[in-house]
Amino acid sequence: MAKALISEFIGTALLIAAGLSVVIIIFGAGSPALSVLPNPGIRRLTAGFLFGTIGALIAVSWVGKTSGAHINPAVTAGFWIMRKMNGALASGYILAQCSGAILGAAALLIWGNMGKSIDYGATLPNPNSGVWPALGGEIITTLALFVGIIIFIGHKRLSRWTPLLFPFLYAIMVYLEAPISGTSTNPARTLGPAVVSRAWHGWWIYFIGPAIGALLGASFQRFKLFKEIEIEVAKIYHFGHDPHGIFHSGNSDLKTGRESKSDTLELRQGIG
Repeated sequence: MAKALISEFIGTALLIAAGLSVVIIIFGAGSPALSVLPNPGIRRLTAGFLFGTIGALIAVSWVGKTSGAHINPAVTAGFWIMRKMNGALASGYILAQCSGAILGAAALLIWGNMGKSIDYGATLPNPNSGVWPALGGEIITTLALFVGIIIFIGHKRLSRWTPLLFPFLYAIMVYLEAPISGTSTNPARTLGPAVVSRAWHGWWIYFIGPAIGALLGASFQRFKLFKEIEIEVAKIYHFGHDPHGIFHSGNSDLKTGRESKSDTLELRQGIG
């Protein structure tokens, strides 16, 4: 469990440091990317794709193997709602993610004025749109993220391709929704640069919005709206790697009140 928490801390720090460095390079004042990619829509599309790619690489890395690479409190909350993690582990994950995000954001200070010009990648509601459209945008994008995750990891044919979901999904979401809220979908991703830049305007949007999105997304599986989906472990990749049994839904520490399919099969074989 300690290794999993350290893994989430490192993974989230890497996501913020590397992912928001991409944002700074593409949007920061004085960046050559502004002349190479003069169209704002193309810049958003590129930033979303690269941010999602970094998340995908973290998922297939040691982090994904060790902790499942949630690197997002909303994802962890979604798995907890679906009873794939117990409360203590989920709380530890969220604390590790938020701490890692602050460390990762501190590394962004090396960008100096270029980073400062966009508040080191902080997510802020568009003043022309207002807070309520921004809140709605965060709910919808987080819902799309979590539904995408459960669809991919819940089907054996799709599960191996789960990391490939993130570059394309974030490219679309950032392109369409970033002008409204900045497209966070991740409270830790908002927390890190907010601490560094002290840009807290509308901060609650990026905690409440993803929480509601995760709750709605988890309901798709929990209430059997997608009857074919079967989530075995609270991981994004490396599904078969669980040497300590802290992820498997049939683990004694994570019991949901019913046995997993594998437990039932072993019980039947033992009786037989």
